[in-house]
Amino acid sequence: MDLGIFCKSTLDGEVVDHCFSALLGIGQNADPSYLDWLMKAWGWTLAVAALSLIIAMSLGAVMGTLRTLPTERTLNRFLIRFSTAWVELFRNIPILVQVFLWYHVIPAFFQPLKAFPSYLLVSIALGFFTSARIAEQVRAGIQSLPSGQKAAATALGLTTFQSYRYIILPMALRIVIPPLTSESMNLIKNSSVAFAVSVPELTLFAMQAQEETSHGVEIYLAVTLLYALSAFAVNRVMTYFEKRSRIPGFIVANTEVAAH
Repeated sequence: MDLGIFCKSTLDGEVVDHCFSALLGIGQNADPSYLDWLMKAWGWTLAVAALSLIIAMSLGAVMGTLRTLPTERTLNRFLIRFSTAWVELFRNIPILVQVFLWYHVIPAFFQPLKAFPSYLLVSIALGFFTSARIAEQVRAGIQSLPSGQKAAATALGLTTFQSYRYIILPMALRIVIPPLTSESMNLIKNSSVAFAVSVPELTLFAMQAQEETSHGVEIYLAVTLLYALSAFAVNRVMTYFEKRSRIPGFIVANTEVAAH
């Protein structure tokens, strides 16, 4: 195993003076090393995953909430059907197909999208795909709350919006932090589909660097390590938020909630 491959120039294959020459700005014409390339690819992976997560969390929370609205009003019934159609559409189409649709097909019908960079289109595809999964988790979290929560909100004279804003969602979102952790980690891994539209992330780096160097073992081990490290970091951050937001005495999927 030759780990020195990462300190070689991507231009001529010679060992560079400093492995991080390009990233540290050492020399105006410093040849980037494969380690420079790897770190930049990691940055693209994290950027795509972060933007996708923002889109997925925002849309997922909204769509999941809409699916649990009371059905007395006509508007509510329309919103329930719309959110249900959203979930069924985006979770039943393979993610790679959605990426190609957003990159090749949808911009043909909506011309402004042609000006969007490829990483943004991939982030939208990943965000919409994951939002359907998060929506189901949010819906399950809301429905797992004791029915007395909604009844108490109604008895207090709160509107539907106020009930969700101040009582239902704060409790339900705490319940779904563990599955949201899994989805956040999955987004790190699913960002690898961005290679299909030439976003210079880790998977594309691995494929191209392996072809140039014939050191596939070293290249793929490094990429695997960075994917694992990224996912583990997300896990630790979400675990921290879960502990900080935990409410003592709150019992999930039961009929008892301690008064605090």
